[in-house]
Amino acid sequence: MQSIYLLIVLAPLVGAIVAGFFGGRIGRVNAHRVTIAGVGLSAVLSLAVLVGFMWLDLQSFNGTVYTWMVADGMHFEIGFLVDRLTALMMATVTFVSLMVHIYTIGYMADDEHNWPHESLAGRNSYQRFFAYISLFTFSMLMLVMSNNFMQLFFGWEAVGLVSYLLIGFWSTRESAIFANLKAFLVNRVGDFGFILGIAAIGMYFGSMDYAEVFAKAPELAETQIAVFGGVSLMTLICILLFIGAMGKSAQVPLHVWLPDSMEGPTPISALIHAATMVTAGIFMVARMSPLFELSTTALSFVLLVGAITAFFMGLIGLVQNDIKRVVAYSTLSQLGYMTAALGASAYAAGIFHLMTHAFFKALLFLAAGSVIIAMHHDQDIRNMGGLRKYMRITWITALIGSLALIAFPGFSGFFSKDAIIEAVGDSHVFGSGIAWLLLTVGAFVTALYSFRMYYLVFHGKPRMDEHTRHHLHETPWVVTVPLIALAIPSIFIGWFTVEPLLVNNWLGDAIYVKPEHDSLHHLAEHWHGQLAFIAHGMTALPFWLAMAGLALATFVWFFLHQKNPDIDARLQRAAGPLTRLLDNKYGFDDFNQKVFAGGGRGLGQLLWQAGDRALIDGAVVNGSARMVGYVAGVMRHLQTGYLYHYAIAMIVGLVALLTLFVAL
Repeated sequence: MQSIYLLIVLAPLVGAIVAGFFGGRIGRVNAHRVTIAGVGLSAVLSLAVLVGFMWLDLQSFNGTVYTWMVADGMHFEIGFLVDRLTALMMATVTFVSLMVHIYTIGYMADDEHNWPHESLAGRNSYQRFFAYISLFTFSMLMLVMSNNFMQLFFGWEAVGLVSYLLIGFWSTRESAIFANLKAFLVNRVGDFGFILGIAAIGMYFGSMDYAEVFAKAPELAETQIAVFGGVSLMTLICILLFIGAMGKSAQVPLHVWLPDSMEGPTPISALIHAATMVTAGIFMVARMSPLFELSTTALSFVLLVGAITAFFMGLIGLVQNDIKRVVAYSTLSQLGYMTAALGASAYAAGIFHLMTHAFFKALLFLAAGSVIIAMHHDQDIRNMGGLRKYMRITWITALIGSLALIAFPGFSGFFSKDAIIEAVGDSHVFGSGIAWLLLTVGAFVTALYSFRMYYLVFHGKPRMDEHTRHHLHETPWVVTVPLIALAIPSIFIGWFTVEPLLVNNWLGDAIYVKPEHDSLHHLAEHWHGQLAFIAHGMTALPFWLAMAGLALATFVWFFLHQKNPDIDARLQRAAGPLTRLLDNKYGFDDFNQKVFAGGGRGLGQLLWQAGDRALIDGAVVNGSARMVGYVAGVMRHLQTGYLYHYAIAMIVGLVALLTLFVAL
C-alpha cells in the first residue's frame, strides 16, 4: 500500500511541476490535462482507499518513507499515517480539488484579459494557475497524511505559501497584493504559536512521531511548567497548537485574512474555503485529540472561540454586497461550528461537518463564479436579480447549496450541523451553555444571510445594465458539470455517513475521547435511523430558528423587494449603528491597521530616524568623517614649514623620552 499512498501524494506534484516549469512549451490544453490527470488519479486512488476502509477491512498504515536526519536521538522523517480519518480527508480533498480543476478550464479561459497588455506576469498565467492549484492539493495531502510533526509543519507551511501565491495571483492589482500579504502575515502569527507548540512537544516528549507522543502523553498529563506562574504542560501545548489552527482555520481574532482572500480567482476561493487551507486547523485538532482530551482548559478555549466565530462572523454576512464575500463570511461561521464541535470533544461531528461543508461550500463558491462569469465579472448582488430565467443549472445548484448550508431537513448540512449543536448542548465543558446559545441563534442568522443572497441574485427583476442582460446565458459544461457533481453529495452524503460517523464510531482509534467528555453518546444511544433523526431535529429550537430566518428572508427579499427594490438599502440605513458596526467588521481591520501595521511602520520610522540616520549615518559614518576632518584641521597647524619649529619639537620629544626612561 505504501506505493499507492506515494502515488496519491506525488501525482498532483508531478502535474504541478510539468505545468509550472514547462507550461510555455506544452501549451494551455496540455497544462490542464496533465494537472487534471494527476489530481484525478489521486482522487480515484483516494476513493479506493476510503472504500477499502469502509467495506474491505483495510488496515491502518503507519510507516516511514524517508529519514531526513537524526539529531540527539530525535528522528526527523517523511512518513504516512493512513487511517480512517486520513482516508476521509484524502477523498474529500482530492474530489473537491478535481471538481475545481475541471471548473477552472472554463473560469480562467479568458484570463489574459485580466492582465495589462504590457505585463509579463500575464504570460502563461493559465498554465501557472493550474500548477499552483495542483501544488495546493499536494501540500494538503502531505499535511493530512503525515505521521509526524515535522511533516505536518511542512504541509502546514506549504499550503500557506501556495495560498499566498493564489490569493495574489492577479499581481498587477493592488488589492490582490494587499490581500495576499495580509493572509501571509496573519497566518505567520498563528504559525508562531504552532511552531512553539511543536517545539514544546519536542522538548518534553523527545519525539516528533505522533504514536510516540500520544503514547507518552498520559504520563505528562499532570506536568506543570513555570510559565505565567505555573501552567499545565498539556494546556500550554494544546493552546499553542490551537493558535496555529486559529490562523489557518480563520478563528477570531485571526480571521481577518479570509474575507480578503476573495481577491483571488473564484476557483481558488472554492479550494481554500472548502477542502484545503481552512480545514487544516480542524483536521489538526481532531488528529491531536489524545492531547486535547488531557486539558479541559484547552477544550473550553477551543469551544468558546468557535462559538464566538460562528455567531459574530455570520452577522457580518448580512451587510455584504459582494457575492463572494457573503459566501466567505458563511465559511467563517461554519468553521466556527466545526471548531465548537472539537471543543465539545465531538471530534467526529466536527469532521462530519467538515466533509459535508466541503461539498456544499465548494458548490456555492463555484455557483457564485458561474454568476460572475455571466455578469461579466460584476460581483455586486445589488446589480443582479432574475438570473433564474437565464441560468437554470446554476440556479438550482445554488439553491441546493443554500439549503444544505442552512441545514434544511434532509440535506447533508442538516445532519452534521444539528449533531454539532446537540453535542455542544450535551457537553459539560466550561462555556458550553453560552456556546450552545450562540450556535443555536446562529442558525437563524445563517438562513437570513444565505437566502438574502439567493433571492437578490436569482429572483426579482433584473437590475443589471441592458448589455449584460442581453448576453446572459448559462455557463459552459466545464463549469456546470462540477456544479452538478458537487450538488449530488450536498444532498445525499449526510444520509449515508451520519450513522457510521456519529453512531457506529467508524473513525475508531483515529480519534480519542475520554468517556466523561463524550458528548455524542446521547445521540448514539437514542439513534433510530435517519428519518427519526430528522423528525427529532424538526422539533428542536435550531430548526425553528432556521425556518424563521428563511421565512423572514423570503418575506423581505422575495416579496417586499419586488415591490420596493430599495428595501435592502433602507433596512441597512434603519439599522444605523449596527450596520456600521457590521460593515466595519467590528473594527478588527482598523485596529490591526492602526495598532499592528501602524505600530510596525512607526517603529520602523523610529529605527530609521534614530538608528539609521542619527546613529549609523550621523554618528558612525558622517561622524567619523567629521572627526577625521577635525583632527586633520588641528594637525595641519603643526606643519609650519619652519626648521627651528621642527628642531624644538624633536628636542622636546627627546627630553620626554629620556625622562620617561629614567623614571621607569
